[in-house]
Amino acid sequence: MQMIIVDDEAHWVENLSMNKPWHTLGIEQVHKAYSAHEALQILETHPIDIVISDILMPEMTGIELIERIRKFDKKIKCIILSGHSDFEFTQEAVRNKAVDYLLKPPTDNELFGAVRAAIDQLTNEWESVSSYERTQFTLRENLPLLRGQLLLDALRGHRMPAEEWSRKLENYGLPFHDGDCALMLVRMEEEFGQYKNNGQQLMEYAIINMAEEIFGEYTEVWGVKEELGYLAFLFQLKGDHSDAGKETILEKLAIQLQYKVKQFLKGSLSIVMTEWFHFPDKLSDHYRQASAYFRQIVGDEREFIMRVGDLEQNVTKGILEAIHIPPTLINLLEVGRWDAAEDKLVNVFAELDERWAESWEHCMEAGYIIASSFTHLAHRNGYTLAKLLGSEIDLLQSGEAFSSISKLRKWSLGALDKFKESTSNEVKDNRSLYVQKVQDFAEKNLHLDVSLRALADHVNLHPTHLSKIYKIETGQGISDYMSSLRMERACHLLRTTDKKVYEISMDVGYLDPAYFIKVFKRQFGLTPQEFRDSL
Repeated sequence: MQMIIVDDEAHWVENLSMNKPWHTLGIEQVHKAYSAHEALQILETHPIDIVISDILMPEMTGIELIERIRKFDKKIKCIILSGHSDFEFTQEAVRNKAVDYLLKPPTDNELFGAVRAAIDQLTNEWESVSSYERTQFTLRENLPLLRGQLLLDALRGHRMPAEEWSRKLENYGLPFHDGDCALMLVRMEEEFGQYKNNGQQLMEYAIINMAEEIFGEYTEVWGVKEELGYLAFLFQLKGDHSDAGKETILEKLAIQLQYKVKQFLKGSLSIVMTEWFHFPDKLSDHYRQASAYFRQIVGDEREFIMRVGDLEQNVTKGILEAIHIPPTLINLLEVGRWDAAEDKLVNVFAELDERWAESWEHCMEAGYIIASSFTHLAHRNGYTLAKLLGSEIDLLQSGEAFSSISKLRKWSLGALDKFKESTSNEVKDNRSLYVQKVQDFAEKNLHLDVSLRALADHVNLHPTHLSKIYKIETGQGISDYMSSLRMERACHLLRTTDKKVYEISMDVGYLDPAYFIKVFKRQFGLTPQEFRDSL
């Protein structure tokens, strides 16, 4: 344990910290503080268990120090020392749960007795925390989380001895036992998408509660949200219900659940149910089978109730031709043929709808090729896919983008639009950079050769291409810009210098002063000298 002694009188601090055999009480380290503020600093950086503090100190009293301590740690034990037997101080100390209130100078018996009492209180409190009652209370508080985690572990195939299963089911208050069970996976459809960032957990909680209410009359219900995003429910018939009709009873109750969710939560559910199987050893196998059925239905089919075994497991043979026919998607993206890339995607999804509507593998194949093409383009241009797609990357990382043809179509076309927009902005930025370089060069070299050829050489572009870029970006031709720049510079020199007109003509790039005067008068209606005189 660690203790701190706080007093503005140094001799008290030194005497109590250095001259007492604190180690006999189990105190490993004694800290020293000569003000309440210094004590608070030490408390922030050391695991202090006991505080012995003077009551009357400048800036902050011992009582105020205890009040500050209580705000961040209610377990620290405090002992007050005072040179005054003041009833009001004593009351304040008791109110702040001080272990003792000792008058200076305390005897060793008094001081050691108070510290021993503080140690006993700390020991009892921590023993209470780890006691059986506390453990049971914590278990009850966290029961939903613990139950959900146990079911998740079982779905993933985590194995436990039969006696451990029995013990955990009993401890968690789960009325399940070794025997026949059935599993139901529920997919919340697109109507619930509006709650994705706000209220999704509330909707899931509401559906789990409704399922417990509807199925609970006939079966024990154990539900959790699993890692693929489905709501998983395990059912076991209650003891007062026979096995008669158990093959159809779950489907009837599932229809009720769909109806009630539609009625009260305004959303649709798609449901896959397993046959009855032996719990717990066959649970993970049937979970994988049920989730695989969801993946096989990759089209726009929704709001169904399906029993595992109803869907014919046709082996889909053949290749997804549209994704592989040249030119490939990655080639189209590399050369910026956005319209052709969009047509490519449209053809891919048309083939998926027509030929492979029940093949999750073909949907996945298309999804991986599309995602890898986008990733390659992003990396080639010096970006990350996450930066370009923003929150849309979450659908790719979770695999939700591949869960149906319609979702993959929406994600892919949306991602293509973002790439197109990003590339358009990049091209615009490049054009803007060329314009800036041209204007900077012209402004600094107006008295030299700033012809279109000289400007094009400066930015390493063909003169015709530079002229087009400048026009697109500024709406003005380069020759118009140069003429305007020369006239603005000439006006400025006429206003602010005493240079001769022929000198100004040379400064702004006109070798023939007579031609300069002619151009200036055409622009402003005055000769350069008349302009200067008018000022």
